[in-house]
Amino acid sequence: MTKTYGPFLDQASLAERWLISQRTLEAWRNRGIGPTVTKIGSRVRYRLDDVESYEAAHLQHGGFIGR
Repeated sequence: MTKTYGPFLDQASLAERWLISQRTLEAWRNRGIGPTVTKIGSRVRYRLDDVESYEAAHLQHGGFIGR
């Protein structure tokens, strides 16, 4: 179950939300991929608004492309 901390998600919750590993999120963060990160002390947090904006910006509409 995804946990929110006020308007934030922790790394484990975002990984669960997107069905990817935390290591993938770490690698993406190091490469500048993904939503903006907030660091509070040593803790990494993702603002829920930033996550939802990132998701909306990366929506792709599938469809059948015939020959």
